[in-house]
Amino acid sequence: MKNLFLSAAIVLGSLTSFASTSPVTNTIVKSISVQDEYTEIKVEEVPSAVTDALKKAYPDAILSKAYKNTASQYKLEVTVGDKVGSLYANADGSWVKK
Repeated sequence: MKNLFLSAAIVLGSLTSFASTSPVTNTIVKSISVQDEYTEIKVEEVPSAVTDALKKAYPDAILSKAYKNTASQYKLEVTVGDKVGSLYANADGSWVKK
């Protein structure tokens, strides 16, 4: 009987070590977004290939602002109905996903 109580105490004592909580470690995740620098240009300075592609893809779109980067990519701020968004295109009128 004494051995039974002793073995039960040992088993319960060893289980409490598994029940203890481990210390919480904080992991810091940094995200860096690389963005091309776009400078604002006049809407009239956008190449006709880009404006033609815009009219073909979005006939009801209104071009409100245009930006250009050093790689001759264009950022177009457009309004379609009540939605406002940005589109990216190359100088030849092909769309760029960003």
